[in-house]
Amino acid sequence: MFPGGRRRAGESERSCLRREIEEELPELKLGRLKLWKEVKGKNRRSGRKMSDAIFLATKAAGRLKIGDKKEIDRAVWRKPRGIRLTPTSRYIRDKLFPS
Repeated sequence: MFPGGRRRAGESERSCLRREIEEELPELKLGRLKLWKEVKGKNRRSGRKMSDAIFLATKAAGRLKIGDKKEIDRAVWRKPRGIRLTPTSRYIRDKLFPS
């Protein structure tokens, strides 16, 4: 699953991403962030509204050491094909890495 999180009041999407990465993977450092796409929709199963901001990082460096074991139980670098994904994550993967 791709990383996710929720914005706090008054927080920008970019600041939210950096904070979430710092909390969950504190040794991972991201380069410049560029907004790639905003996705808004409705979850087909729950009917819940979804809003995602997808960023591309020019660089990612550092260890994938987990910061909060309650939030994430493991982190690994994977190729984008052949893993189980949520509908949102599948959409992102298919747009970033078309077959």
